[in-house]
Amino acid sequence: MDSFNDVFQEVLKYCRNCKSISEPGYNKWIKILEPMKLENNVAYLLTDSDFSRDITMNAYENLLKEAFLNTLGFEVDIKILVKDKEEVNETEEKDIEVKVADFSDEENNNLTFDNFIKGKSNDLAYAFSTAVAHKYDEDQKTPSNTNTIFNPLIIYGDSGLGKTHLMKAIEHEVKKNHPELKIIYTTGESFINQLVKAIESKETNKFHDKYRNADYLMVDDIQTIAGKERMQEEFFHTFNDLYNAGKQIVLTSDIAPSKISKLQNRILTRFSLGVQVDVTPPDFETRMAIVKKKADMLDLQLSDNVVRIIAEKIKTNIRQLEGTVNKIKALTIYTNESPSISMAQRIIKEIIIENHPAEITVDRILQEVAAAFDVTADDIKSTNRRANVSLARKIAIYLFKDVKGMTFIQIGNELNKNHSTMTIHYQDVVKNLKENKQLKDTVDDIIKNLKDN
Repeated sequence: MDSFNDVFQEVLKYCRNCKSISEPGYNKWIKILEPMKLENNVAYLLTDSDFSRDITMNAYENLLKEAFLNTLGFEVDIKILVKDKEEVNETEEKDIEVKVADFSDEENNNLTFDNFIKGKSNDLAYAFSTAVAHKYDEDQKTPSNTNTIFNPLIIYGDSGLGKTHLMKAIEHEVKKNHPELKIIYTTGESFINQLVKAIESKETNKFHDKYRNADYLMVDDIQTIAGKERMQEEFFHTFNDLYNAGKQIVLTSDIAPSKISKLQNRILTRFSLGVQVDVTPPDFETRMAIVKKKADMLDLQLSDNVVRIIAEKIKTNIRQLEGTVNKIKALTIYTNESPSISMAQRIIKEIIIENHPAEITVDRILQEVAAAFDVTADDIKSTNRRANVSLARKIAIYLFKDVKGMTFIQIGNELNKNHSTMTIHYQDVVKNLKENKQLKDTVDDIIKNLKDN
């Protein structure tokens, strides 16, 4: 691929072949998008109206992120701009940058403390996050004693429980009250990719200057640096410089830091200097409140019965709750139907099917693949290059990604291999499944076994 246009054509192909979007949905919202540029791990796309932008971001942002990940091999954020509003042309690049920033701020305004629904499952994480956000007193230029109590602040828990929302809420609050402070928000995977680029381009000094001069450093999914010695070395020194200077560090992780394998002990020791707090699945009342709040934000009228059935059926993931409301909103606009219990049930079923792979373990995938190809799980994780072992390994990588939803970095860590090769193997399988019916039937059987059992 020689340009962002080429990349986006592959993204469109991925979306078109994805089962989570209908053909009318693809044609109406995705196909009309136009590529603008890829910059700083952000894919900028163009559409025709505010209405189209809002629907696409609400209903299909995750699909677009997944498509870019599978095409590029690393995660990107999605920014959709309106063509007429942005007056896109090369002579107005500076104006575009300003407007892109405005749109980003508008989008992130939803991830505030005001829009965060508190409950027993997250009340401590909320309280600690607000304390960190107000670390600098209004009448002082130096941090309060919150510096030592909540530094670092580490929020951990399963995916989709509000960790990123709290982190972005801290960012929003600090920007509002202290615009003079330098805030850096990034993901563990983005941190890794930026460091790799800096090393390749011999610009590590610029990388150091960026991260080690922050007033607030916030890293989402810090567990992704585990097992990567060079990355951990860089993060360790960045952490030390910031902590010793009294700067605030906020991290999130899918699991408790003590349970992150292949993480250096000296980093774990630094993590224990502050506070670690978990978030757990919300109770029924909190889930009801989350659904109502999301509907209000979308100006969507939901009956109490519809709200109740969503909260009853989706119990462990806030992102799924909000995704259900997003899809109901998109469907009401597209079909002109009013939200109903039957519509909610249909969308809930789709959401649950899409996210069911989270319950499937790595070991189960390895066992099913090993049985199908007459090898062992240890063979798949080994360096054995026999044809049947190599094919089984590629199929396992494909299933780790598509069925379990793992990132290529996570897959590489699991198999003790470079994540860039995981991308290549995955794409090979995607291509072969289209051309080899027998292989596709075998993979379909494996997936059926995983989901049925």
